[in-house]
Amino acid sequence: MKKLINDAGTVVPDALRGVAAAHPGLRVDVDNQIVFRASGPRTGKVGLVSGGGSGHEPLHAGFVGYGMLDAACAGEVFTSPVPDQMIEATSAVDGGAGVLHIVKNYTGDVLNFRMAAELSAEEGVRVESVLVDDDVAVRDSLYTAGRRGTGATLFVEKIAGALAETGAPLPEVARVAREVNARSRSFGIALSSCTTPAAGRPTFELSGTEVELGIGIHGEPGRTRSALRPARELVDLAMDAVHEDLPLSGDLLVMVNGMGGTPLIELYVAYAAVADHLAARGARAARCLVGNYVTSLDMQGFSITVCRLDDELTGLWDAPVETPALRWGR
Repeated sequence: MKKLINDAGTVVPDALRGVAAAHPGLRVDVDNQIVFRASGPRTGKVGLVSGGGSGHEPLHAGFVGYGMLDAACAGEVFTSPVPDQMIEATSAVDGGAGVLHIVKNYTGDVLNFRMAAELSAEEGVRVESVLVDDDVAVRDSLYTAGRRGTGATLFVEKIAGALAETGAPLPEVARVAREVNARSRSFGIALSSCTTPAAGRPTFELSGTEVELGIGIHGEPGRTRSALRPARELVDLAMDAVHEDLPLSGDLLVMVNGMGGTPLIELYVAYAAVADHLAARGARAARCLVGNYVTSLDMQGFSITVCRLDDELTGLWDAPVETPALRWGR
């Protein structure tokens, strides 16, 4: 295993110290592994808290800042944060208007955020939770009951975060977050496995002529294994899987996301195929992202996430955002 680390046991705190040094607009509690906006809570604004296992960078800490999250809780690699982290984050970002928890549908995240929400409510903080479950590849895996939460997490954080900045009340911010999730679907394909620092070996084995179809973001295998084929064919396979579950039409928000080990040139090859696929269906990507946003350590591969836009969601997507990993309009 070759990794740019000091020690397998200190990867997360070492990385968080780097985040703190690189981004003065953030306040990083390294001991408790929580990233906050340095400005603190704003009175009357709904606070947004998310989090999950590390190894998916820039998700979630890279999306803390104006127009998105107020705090992110970092677990160990591919391991949920604990309720104490979530409770501390929730209390710290409450500006009196309540707090929204954005939770990916993985069993550990769901259980720990649920406990944190209940305990925070006992302390007088109003909390609503939104579950992200956009992955169409598998249902009821070792990691979750129902669909996994993957790329749409970014869409939910951005759009709900934009609405929260306007001073909208907690029920309205939660409504929009659920609407984004309901309109979003994802499918991922791996060209290689990933290697966690603790294990020191690939999570699963793929030959040089194979791909894994329908992978999640924790190195877990997908729905089936297939022969490697040209990018356009892999994109068509992913887009067909999305279309079967959510028909592709009208204006769409599309993300071609790298899994951590895929060069950007290859992601643009994939995006060209996505644009051709949508044109053939009479749809279009009115807004897009291409790059590494929701990763799986060093995995080679990509995922495609699609959200069906309306005027409200488009306006909120276009609203200003200023985070380490996503920024425009300010």
